[in-house]
Amino acid sequence: MNTEEVAALSDEIVSKFKEMEIILRSSCTPREREIGMKQVKAHIRLCNKAIRSAHLSVGVLRKLQTNISHLKRFSKVIKPLNYTGAGSVKEKRSDRVRWEEIVSAFKSRVRTGVIINLKHKDIQQFFNDSFYLFKSRIINAIKKIHMLKVNTCFCAEFIRKSGDTDIIEKKYFNTKNKVIDEGTDLKNWFEVNVKDCILNDLSEFSESGSGWALNEIINLEVNINKFEVGNGVSSYIKLPDKIAKKRACINVKNQDEACFAWSIVSALYPVEKNTDRIWSYPYYTDVLNLEGIDFPIKLPQVFKFEKNNDISINIFGLEMDSKSNFSVVPIRLTKHKIERHMRGEEIEYHYHYCYIKDLSRLLNYQLSKNSHKKYFCDRCLNYFTSQDKLNDHVEYCEKLNDCKIEFSRDLFIKFKNFVNKESVPFIIYADFESLLQPFNDNVGKKTKSTRYQKHVAYSAGYYFKCNYNNNWCYYKSNRGADCMSWFANELETVAKFVSSKLKQVEPMNVQVSLRDATVTCHICEEEFTDKDKIVRDHCHLTGNFRGFAHNKCNLNYKNSFVIPVVFHNMGGYDGHFIIRDLAQKNHITLLPENRERYISFTVFDNETNLKFRFIDSLRFMGSSLDALVSNLSSTTTVDNFENLKNEFSHLDGERLKLLTRKGIFCYDYIDGLDKLNDTQLPDIQHFYNKLNDTNIKETDYEHAKLVWEKFNIETLGEYSDLYMKVDIMLLTCIFETFRDTCHKTYGLDPAHYYTIPGYTWDCMLKYTKCKLETIQDVDILMFFELGIRGGVSQCCNRFSEANNKYMKEYNSNKPSTYILYSDVNNLYGWSMSQYLPYGGFKWVDCNIDVTTVPDDADVGYILEVDLEYPESLHDLHKDLPFCPEHRNPPNSKFSKLMTTCYDKKNYIIHYRNLKQAIHHGLKVTRIHKVLAFKQSQWLKPYIDLNTSLRAQATTEFEKNLFKLIINAVFGKTMQNVRKHRIWEGRFGAKNLISSPNFKSSSIFTESLIAIELKKSSIVFNKPLYIGMVILDISKTCVYEFQYDYMLNKFPVEKCKLLYTDTDSLIYELQCNDMYDEVIKKDIHRFDTSDYLKDNRWNIPRLNKKIPGLMKDENNGKIMTHFIGLRSKQYTYRVEEGKTVKKAKGVKSNVVKNKINFEDYLDCITKFIENKPQEEFLLHKTQRCIQSKLHDVYSVEQTKIALNPVDDKRCILPGVHDTLPWGHYSIMDTS
Repeated sequence: MNTEEVAALSDEIVSKFKEMEIILRSSCTPREREIGMKQVKAHIRLCNKAIRSAHLSVGVLRKLQTNISHLKRFSKVIKPLNYTGAGSVKEKRSDRVRWEEIVSAFKSRVRTGVIINLKHKDIQQFFNDSFYLFKSRIINAIKKIHMLKVNTCFCAEFIRKSGDTDIIEKKYFNTKNKVIDEGTDLKNWFEVNVKDCILNDLSEFSESGSGWALNEIINLEVNINKFEVGNGVSSYIKLPDKIAKKRACINVKNQDEACFAWSIVSALYPVEKNTDRIWSYPYYTDVLNLEGIDFPIKLPQVFKFEKNNDISINIFGLEMDSKSNFSVVPIRLTKHKIERHMRGEEIEYHYHYCYIKDLSRLLNYQLSKNSHKKYFCDRCLNYFTSQDKLNDHVEYCEKLNDCKIEFSRDLFIKFKNFVNKESVPFIIYADFESLLQPFNDNVGKKTKSTRYQKHVAYSAGYYFKCNYNNNWCYYKSNRGADCMSWFANELETVAKFVSSKLKQVEPMNVQVSLRDATVTCHICEEEFTDKDKIVRDHCHLTGNFRGFAHNKCNLNYKNSFVIPVVFHNMGGYDGHFIIRDLAQKNHITLLPENRERYISFTVFDNETNLKFRFIDSLRFMGSSLDALVSNLSSTTTVDNFENLKNEFSHLDGERLKLLTRKGIFCYDYIDGLDKLNDTQLPDIQHFYNKLNDTNIKETDYEHAKLVWEKFNIETLGEYSDLYMKVDIMLLTCIFETFRDTCHKTYGLDPAHYYTIPGYTWDCMLKYTKCKLETIQDVDILMFFELGIRGGVSQCCNRFSEANNKYMKEYNSNKPSTYILYSDVNNLYGWSMSQYLPYGGFKWVDCNIDVTTVPDDADVGYILEVDLEYPESLHDLHKDLPFCPEHRNPPNSKFSKLMTTCYDKKNYIIHYRNLKQAIHHGLKVTRIHKVLAFKQSQWLKPYIDLNTSLRAQATTEFEKNLFKLIINAVFGKTMQNVRKHRIWEGRFGAKNLISSPNFKSSSIFTESLIAIELKKSSIVFNKPLYIGMVILDISKTCVYEFQYDYMLNKFPVEKCKLLYTDTDSLIYELQCNDMYDEVIKKDIHRFDTSDYLKDNRWNIPRLNKKIPGLMKDENNGKIMTHFIGLRSKQYTYRVEEGKTVKKAKGVKSNVVKNKINFEDYLDCITKFIENKPQEEFLLHKTQRCIQSKLHDVYSVEQTKIALNPVDDKRCILPGVHDTLPWGHYSIMDTS
């Protein structure tokens, strides 16, 4: 029996022993239990023998190891029964968490274990239990290896809503690699480097506005890496000549292992002569406190050395850029700089220390021509012209920077990708189908998450599309266990074909005279001058004349040697199946979102030098394939599905029409290849979707039956083949329509890009012809970074019940009350149409009165101010205080974006927001800094273009497209390069792990490991300033509606803000007729275009889709109740039976079918009554798809669905009202 068969058999054995456990617990004799224990031990030995076999895949290895842990558990359960009976046993830690070794690589040089969550719902308790398992494993490892680099990866499931679809994914939160040795306090190390870091990341992730919410705790992965200090640290090493000639460092010629100590002594006791001689200085043991310090010193011991000697130390490394050039980068930056501060230099991979006496000399080949000294920051390594300017800079730098900060060599951002105007000539559309094998890796475990199916690809297909010759287009597919290797081989065939066509240069097929040249170059669109050399440009593939061009433009306008391979949801599903097969033969580069999910990856064909770029159409059109097909076909005929029609040209109109909708398939029924031999369509009950807990409609089943009949299907395998082919052809039609629409509108082909934000950003640059200045000053950069605050989301008042004359159950004896759900039309589109910065950044005098600066001034300002929030304003502003801030709620370690009534210190704000706050009573007590910049409405033409196109669109497909194009521009302005990471290649793990920049590792096989390195330098080349200003200006729109309109129209006691989330405001209003007094009277403020034509209030339908106007989200339907638990978790009722429920982190089918209005009411009622937590928390079970090391599973999980605990606001006892933190009536908890 081979090892794979043993692994498969072990699953059955575990299942049988689970049944045996029940019997042994109840009615067996001690002798029978002893026999059972012997059988358990025998199977453990069998599995261990299989593990020791060579060439096991990670999947087989993990399966065997996991099943061994199950068998060991049975042994522990059965044995005590012979002595204590089968009575109840007090719960132990092992019932809640369990350690399992899952992977080892490089002969145990790298070890990974995982602490699996079996029972915990509370993350704090999970970490408390995890620590004890972590501690015991680290202590054992330290005994053998002595010095480790350890990091952890917290794995949890998150969920977010995308349209009507819920997307569930595993997210990974990595901690930095930190060194552990024999002297490390493990409890403190775990608290600081694991628990606090992960909780902080979770809090920031939840508040980031991404829409993701925590769904379930999965596990804590612990990566233990052997840290090998280089050989050179024990003796003197000569500095490279270029460094030595700078005379910036003192390199003492030590003859022992204490080069670090000698460098410190040379700093503390400077001499003028013989600076490199030991005898010039006191002996280090006489002047330094070396208690607990070993030599050669280890990086984590530097902190202890600092404390012992009351000094602070920064350590820099020399990185070799080339054979003769070096770059200085930070390696270790002190957290608390004190008066006795010094810098040490570490020569990388030799780890020899010397003292940097002059950082300016080290970082410059020579002083400036005017001989002025440059003052360098030893965190970001930028320089300043005076010590005072450096001192001002350091305060911000310590908050943000832990590596070298560099800036773009390009002074301006402008459109330059002219080659993307030409359509990609060759493209592939592909899809895979999977069978769902029954799976259970939690036999005998107490866990909230169970993997119940494994997805195994059994079919692959692709459509090769040639942009200029339909005769070369074709479809191919393969069904069978080796379909992934077949697909990989097919790419090689495609590469050879495309390469042969690219080598053929067609001559220009028309005669064109240069005398007929146009006035502009058709490529760069600039006018020709008398000095320009004008040429005739033609396509080398078709021979078609394209236009007149500059000679230089023509030379750079080349055919693409990249073939896009398009999947729908490639990153979340299909990509997992193929990447291993592709990596076996070819070099692959990744554009990762995280370890498991890739935005894109590129495969290099070694023979032809072509590249296959795998891209995800879901990142261009964020809807399901079913929804996209429905939008495309809503007003079109079969003739518009050109590619589908061409591929099925032999079909009659009736059969072709059947294929213009998404097919129906019995996913859960196909659990083995044998099912594909079925000769009839399964019954309707076999089309049940376990993942979403839904049955198909009778009409859908009738459609499937009709397809089976009309296409003369003989087996379920043939039906599967047709289903996949239709999916691929529909994807082709959708993406080709998307390409055509975009190319005609913007003149660029989206197939050149990775995602829609990158595409629409280039379209914007091309259309507006703007030149955006890149920031070249580190202080200006940090100023904008510290001013970034996302959209405000909070529940201000947690319950409301309407009572008005339009309701069926109106009580005239109670006050007339309405609930209004208002939403700003295209808030970010409105904000992007305002005056935005584009350059001219400079610090100006603080003596400025921003109240006199108009919104449309040519020069705008960002200010750093101190603000006083007078107590007289607290009651008026309690629902939505001005100037939201990132702040830790009381009794919380982690920061959240909140609106508070606290005074603000060093608050960075756009001048329009400051004007608004001052107008409404806040007082500026000090202005620290003022940054001026040039501004204009340079982005407005592009926003107006797409707004107009959306209003003119005749299909849902186009409407959604132009809306997405607008929103994606904003996303690009917020791209954070600090979050980018470096993933190094397959080999050289020893050196990379020993590198001070080592961060984490991911093991895929016994001989393949991915090493993540922390960046030693960051190049800032994105216009972050635009995103910051867009966010700030968008808030002025919301605050204007709240204060200048609503609170100006109603007294505060009759206008209660219940809930807000970025662009939406839900109000409780006390008035006689809201529709007449608010919407109808001030209709210039509202978009009423979606009201019924003959509505009961005679409100005219006006202002369709105008950005910045408010819209009644219910379009006149009467809201009767609202319950809000916390941000992203609320419900409301509308007359005529409609109930809207929101629960971030919970799948929509669960919210729709398993949570009702009464659950929200029960939750908040029990919370107000101070019931125990287990009574007011609501738990629900849901199913989703997850991957682990590119194996894909269906998972069932239990999670908290409703939780009324909300620390963003102060919840008043016994009522539904809340107050902002900092309100005068709340005890000071700051």
